[in-house]
This record gives sequence, C-alpha cells and structure tokens, in this order.
Amino acid sequence: METLSYKLDVFEGPLDLLLTLIAKNKLNIYDIPITLLLEQYMEQIQRMQTENLDVASEFLEMAARLVHIKSVSLLPKREEEEILRRELTGQLLEYQQCKETAQRLRERFSFDRLVRPPSKIPADHAYKRSHEPEEMLAAYLSAVGRKRRLAPPSAEAFSGIVSRPVVSVASQIVFVLRRLWKRRRIPFRELFRGKRNPSERVAAFLAVLELVKGRRLRVEGDGDDCEVRLIHGGD
Repeated sequence: METLSYKLDVFEGPLDLLLTLIAKNKLNIYDIPITLLLEQYMEQIQRMQTENLDVASEFLEMAARLVHIKSVSLLPKREEEEILRRELTGQLLEYQQCKETAQRLRERFSFDRLVRPPSKIPADHAYKRSHEPEEMLAAYLSAVGRKRRLAPPSAEAFSGIVSRPVVSVASQIVFVLRRLWKRRRIPFRELFRGKRNPSERVAAFLAVLELVKGRRLRVEGDGDDCEVRLIHGGD
C-alpha cells in the first residue's frame, strides 16, 4: 500500500516540529529535556487535532518514541536512554543541516524555471504584407527603370574607341629606322612629332624600346637633349 505524505500547515514533519520547539525554548540540542519537549510536542499534536487537521502517522510515531525515551529514563539503568537520545540528536542535527543547506540553495538558485536552448524553427520566407495595386504598379515601373540603368552599354557607346585604327609596333619600327637611315642621329622628341593619335605615340615608344633591346638603337642624353642614334655593326 502506498504511503501518503502529509505536509501540515507549518511543519514539514516531526523533526521540523521538534527543531521548532527546541529553538523556541532555547534548548541545548545535545542535552534535550525529554519531559518538557514531550509536553509541548503533545500540545501541538492536540492543537492540530482540534483544528481538524489530519495528523500523519509519522507525528504519532515520534510521540510514541518520545514517550518511550521518557519511560526508559525512569529506569535505574539508563544506558538505553543514552543510546535513544544520541539517535534522536543525530537525526535532528542531520535534518537541521539539510534544512540550512536547502535554504542556502533557495537563496542562490531558483527552481521555478526551466532553461533550455532555443528550438530550431525553419524560416518562413513567405511575403505576408499587403499592398494596394497602385503601389505594386509603382514598384514594377521602378524595377524596370532600374534594370535599364544597370544594363551593359550598347556597342554604339564604344564606337568612338573601337573604330580608331590600331597602329602596330612593327610599322613604327620601320618608321623609326627610316628616319635614322640617312641622318643616323635625331632628337628623341622628333620621333613623336606629328603623331596626334595616342595609338601611334604608344606604338612609336614601344618600337624604340624594341630597337634598344635588339641593340639597333641607342638613346643618349637626358631630358630635352635626349637623342636617338642608330648603331652600326661595329659600334
């Protein structure tokens, strides 16, 4: 049969009641006057019964235990009384320590809430806002205009660049050698005179570099006095 546990109005159990009476009367827990403690314990039991409270069997069992200790104390040999007192004192001390520990834990921690990591909920990507038809039309026209602005430029936009003739470096090498064939030495700036097209100027400069690299030309001087000289085989 399952044992029912009763929690009275004030006391958790008989040990709690005894500790309350000991503290109320400022008694020494190691030297308890059983007669005084028994009288007040029975008064509390009677008060519970008067208030129509069901007194649990453990309270009545503790009352019988106190009566037994008192009866043993009246005997000439009191060894049994000392054993019973030590058992009761040990239980009271153990219960007192547990009660104090529970109070400290209650002050430091709260057991009324449960903490767990958040659950993984799949994201809902459905658009749930509502708009007027005029707003939808304005958004569509804006998106169309933005698409046109972000579109790549047409081929006509590059017509001014692509249509320019490409000047090869080889043609400028021939041009430089012809200028130096009779004069052998000319100012460096004269190679670019009359060349307005950037492609021609760049190709002419690269042509000079190629001829210098091939040891066909030599650039002498510095700044505006720089000259280009044709190198013969023995130079």
